[in-house]
Amino acid sequence: MLKWQFPYTSQRMPVMASNMVATSQPLAAQAGLRMLLKGGNAVDAALAAAITLPVVEPTSNGIGSDAFALIWKDGKLHGLNASGRSPAAWNPQRFAGKDAIPNRGWDSVTVPGCVSAWRALSEKFGKLPFADLFEPALKYASDGYLVSPTIARLWAKQAPELQDQPGFREAFMPRGRAPSAGELFRHPEQARTLRLIAETRGDAFYRGELAEAMVAHCRANGGAMTLEDLAAHQADWVEPINIDYRGYQVHEIPPSGQGIACLMTLGILENFDMGSLDPESPESLHLQVEAMKLAFADAHQHIADPNSMKVSVAQLLDKSYLKERAKLIDRTKSSVPKFGTPRGGTVYLTAADADGMMVSYIQSNFAGFGSGVVVPGTGISLQNRGIGFTLAEGHVNQVGPRKRPFHTIIPAFMTRGSEPVMGFGVMGGFMQAQGHTQMALRYVDHQQNPQAMIDAPRWRVENGPVVNIEESMPAAAVDALRGLGHNVVVADRFNTDFGRAQIILKTEGGYIGGSEWRTDGQAVGF
Repeated sequence: MLKWQFPYTSQRMPVMASNMVATSQPLAAQAGLRMLLKGGNAVDAALAAAITLPVVEPTSNGIGSDAFALIWKDGKLHGLNASGRSPAAWNPQRFAGKDAIPNRGWDSVTVPGCVSAWRALSEKFGKLPFADLFEPALKYASDGYLVSPTIARLWAKQAPELQDQPGFREAFMPRGRAPSAGELFRHPEQARTLRLIAETRGDAFYRGELAEAMVAHCRANGGAMTLEDLAAHQADWVEPINIDYRGYQVHEIPPSGQGIACLMTLGILENFDMGSLDPESPESLHLQVEAMKLAFADAHQHIADPNSMKVSVAQLLDKSYLKERAKLIDRTKSSVPKFGTPRGGTVYLTAADADGMMVSYIQSNFAGFGSGVVVPGTGISLQNRGIGFTLAEGHVNQVGPRKRPFHTIIPAFMTRGSEPVMGFGVMGGFMQAQGHTQMALRYVDHQQNPQAMIDAPRWRVENGPVVNIEESMPAAAVDALRGLGHNVVVADRFNTDFGRAQIILKTEGGYIGGSEWRTDGQAVGF
């Protein structure tokens, strides 16, 4: 039975409707709703929101982003991997003498995939004409929109570092600064680019005028991407992976994404009676953190482009292996786990319609504006997914030609048997697998409603290991974690590093949507 208490500080209530869109920027959520009102389905709504987000939330994604999606339709879950591969000229020798792939500039850019996701999803599942999906984004890019508060804050935070990257200042600092909250921002170059993509169904981006502009800019700035790299790109339909957690199935996109880390964590935690522990108790938090650390140790060792992996997904999700990993958790102290050897800056949105179709979709530049590179005259800001590679000799995720890097962005979906339960996601780098785990625990073990799940205080593990805790976490729990040996850092009130969640939960008569209070987002429906 779903609980309707709201025990956490929040300014929001869940939204209930027969058709719904939830994402991190209100104008994008409403763009999706417009497609539903126009007779479109959940995929049309998700795509209109996704196409609008690079315009109204450029601090997290761009036209040069990557994307992944999970789509529930007619009793089956479909997966799409629209992440890009490295240029053919990328090899270990190119980065010789460096400790890591550069964070910014063209040598951090893999082939951008989100435009291919827009086309693939529309062709397979959409009802409306492809061009119709661009109408809201084109209006906001051409006529302008008022910048929302969280976006303005993130824009101002990133601009000083990125202003010298090629093309950035001209595109995103037209007045010599980041726009303020409530200020009108126009980007007519983005409008022209989006119109070209709409008219050519994306061909201009991978083989035509836009591809040529990207490659010319890349060459002028010492990059390696070629027209052949762009033309060779394709989005791949993939079979989602899942684990059963106490009768519920949690689904993720398979590697090279980090979604498997969430599934492994749940498989470890299934060996403990999590439902008997208050979710904010030190006992529960300690188990969650320790299980996550074990899963990440494995993920960072074994996950890469599937063609390079030496350990299979089935081996990593084997319940007997995860039971052995669970035995490594000491309930009395923190640990620094090692990987095992098994046997044998992002936007998220979710949409659902009255016919039962549900979409879980994520799109990202990676680190905020990504590489900082913006192609002149186009408004195309490019991701920096290349930094997901390692330069470690012989590692399965070592940089190489035409290879997908370890990827952080992951949409999630939950089912129970043959029935859909919810589409959900928690954008934010390596927080995503951790956020998915926390949402799944709060629903399955504690029956919290979507808004309460989102409002609850979160934790985040980083290398060190450091355990970051939101300031709303009970002080007694924080003190107890420190007593167990955890290196705990309490974040400030408006820290966005704990992810930004969106959830749509299926009910008998429709849907219940929750949207993140930590950002400017919105759940809307009718």
